[in-house]
Amino acid sequence: MARCRRKVSFIDKEGHEHTFEVADGDNLLDIAQSEDLEMEGACGGSCACSTCHVIVEQSTMYDKIPEPDDDENDMLDLAFGLTETSRLGCQVKMSKDLDGLRVRLPSMTRNLQASDFSGSKKS
Repeated sequence: MARCRRKVSFIDKEGHEHTFEVADGDNLLDIAQSEDLEMEGACGGSCACSTCHVIVEQSTMYDKIPEPDDDENDMLDLAFGLTETSRLGCQVKMSKDLDGLRVRLPSMTRNLQASDFSGSKKS
């Protein structure tokens, strides 16, 4: 049986829209990186940085994405240009409900990671 294909669109920093057919379960970070879009994912998709920050364009689609957990919310607090519909791309997995999702890449990212805040203070 063939895997279901879903459409997802990324709007890059220059305002160009890129639409791809993807499979259920694919996350936005992996999709963006496999399509050579400018999304860093400094922590490798482990929800420990904010460099895969995306802004969901449609609030109706945002509401269909499972709620962010505490780890994701902590990292989103560090994201540049945080909005009401911000998410981490590594935590958004494509599904039937998200077919047609459109996300915008922020104009900048901050590479602050969870490890920057743990351990002893530097003098």
